[in-house]
Amino acid sequence: MTILGEPVGVAKSLVDVEDLLRRAGINPDEIALDSPDLIEWRGGGPEVWS
Repeated sequence: MTILGEPVGVAKSLVDVEDLLRRAGINPDEIALDSPDLIEWRGGGPEVWS
């Protein structure tokens, strides 16, 4: 996962995404995780994990 072009870690679940956002100072409750303008999901979306 990258935030603002910087690698921050690997997310294996939505909880991981939220944790990495918090560590970067971003409140995940204040953004739409399904917004393509903010997040580029590869191979699915916030509800799809393999």
